Amino acid sequence: MAAKVGVGLLGLGTVGGGVASILQNPDERHPLVGELELIRVAVRDLNRPRPVALDASLLTTDPSAVIQDPAVDVVVEVIGGLEPARSLILQAIAAGKSVVTANKAVIARHGQEITEAAAAAGVYVLIEAAVGGGIPIIEPLKQSLGGNRINRVSGIINGTTNYILTRMAEEGAAYDAVLKDAQELGYAEADPAADVDGLDAADKIAILATLAFGGSVDRAAVPTEGISGLQGVDVDYANQLGYGVKLLAVAERMAVSGDPLPLSLRVQPTLVPMDHPLAGVNGVNNAILVEGDPIGRVMFYGPGAGAGPTASAVVADILNIAGIRQASDGPGKVDPLLAAGSWRPCALADSGDIRQRHYVRFKTKDAPGVIGNVGGCFGERNVSIQSIVQFNASDAGAEIVVITHEVSQRQMNEALEAIQALPEVSGLAAHLGCL
Repeated sequence: MAAKVGVGLLGLGTVGGGVASILQNPDERHPLVGELELIRVAVRDLNRPRPVALDASLLTTDPSAVIQDPAVDVVVEVIGGLEPARSLILQAIAAGKSVVTANKAVIARHGQEITEAAAAAGVYVLIEAAVGGGIPIIEPLKQSLGGNRINRVSGIINGTTNYILTRMAEEGAAYDAVLKDAQELGYAEADPAADVDGLDAADKIAILATLAFGGSVDRAAVPTEGISGLQGVDVDYANQLGYGVKLLAVAERMAVSGDPLPLSLRVQPTLVPMDHPLAGVNGVNNAILVEGDPIGRVMFYGPGAGAGPTASAVVADILNIAGIRQASDGPGKVDPLLAAGSWRPCALADSGDIRQRHYVRFKTKDAPGVIGNVGGCFGERNVSIQSIVQFNASDAGAEIVVITHEVSQRQMNEALEAIQALPEVSGLAAHLGCL
């Protein structure tokens, strides 16, 4: 029988506890789970109550003791944050240990450094749990879809914001009230900025873009807008016009080619047609839509966070490493598909060149000719309009909602500047993306 595969765990919170629970209860799972042995676990406080009962001899407050333990073959990092997580991952690689991590923030910012270190050391760093919780998307992009020319990856990849937007759409509830409920239910943190400001989704789409298109992107340069400024009236207007509103993360290749490959990445509240595959993704669920040639469209859907789904993805990565280790009867040559390092340079395109449809809402006077003047400003800058509708006309004014056809961001900005200069327009009240 092959030797057990030793697992060292950095962190025993929600996800770490879920991983430990699976390893401690292998019955009715894949037989290889029974060949995984939890060797050491690093925690901050030895006396803190644990989500899973473990022998005290397994616990330590020193992460280095886990990494340097000769019985540990795979180090699992689930402590989160940038540091010391990044340094511990690199320390494990230097010690010749493969790493499994759920840390999207580290991978989005330091993935290239970590990948290069792993390649030099001949070990794996697997990240399935970093995006989409329990949804298998990382390995499909690296392997199953490897024969495709990927054109676009888009998705709902933050469960907190999707829960909030679902409640706003279905109940007409106000953003602040739903956010408070989400915090009480544990869907949102006390400080929800990473979720509601789109930062979490931006980390994830940067990772997906790197895998889909073959090269790392600058996470700090990804245009990011969250939902904290979204008003319920726009969710309602979108619904009346046949759309839902979702916080979408999008990565796509530009129409032009080049070296480096130009990519468009963005995170923003976006109108989604009701018949679109992503429109029916509600609550805390996530979904990622991959579009490529020759496969067409495929969608990955499921729970995007939580102890169970994320721990499932972590253990799947451990099993990948363990399977290769046992098949080769020990550490061996790294599988290039499983490791999936960068293979070409990519760069974010100029934001002015990004093309998409837009939803905009203006506050105006209720006067003859306003819609014509607004439409004229768009037309003079070659911005084609799909629909233009006036809402809530009264003595106090009116609201004009416009949905455009696909147009460059540069043209759109020029048109919006001209419209806001019109004397009958008092302001731009909302500006969202539109599929």
